[in-house]
Amino acid sequence: MGDREAVKCRHDREAVNWKRDREAINMATTPQFVPAEVFNDCDFPQREAAFFYGLFLRGHSAEELRRDIEVPQAVLLKWHREAEREPQLRDIFGRMVEYRRHVLAIFDNLIGSDNHNLRVH
Repeated sequence: MGDREAVKCRHDREAVNWKRDREAINMATTPQFVPAEVFNDCDFPQREAAFFYGLFLRGHSAEELRRDIEVPQAVLLKWHREAEREPQLRDIFGRMVEYRRHVLAIFDNLIGSDNHNLRVH
């Protein structure tokens, strides 16, 4: 193989490597289409309740965890004022409050079933 052929061969390999690397970079950096409903955290209150239940099992106070789950009154008032200024936020805030209430209900149910199981054994 002559010098000219060796240079061409090396150039071809570099071009192939560059193309492969560029495709890998594009795949890694290009946002993939995922429907918004798949990653909407408000669709999975059980997951969040399980998280808090795990903290409870690790020794955290149930009352402290309930306070963490609930939306504080000061935040509710702030959201109310914001919704008066921007009415389109009212629905979002309402869904967030309902979600937190749902998480709290699931958490309370888990705590209650845990206390019941402790008495049975």
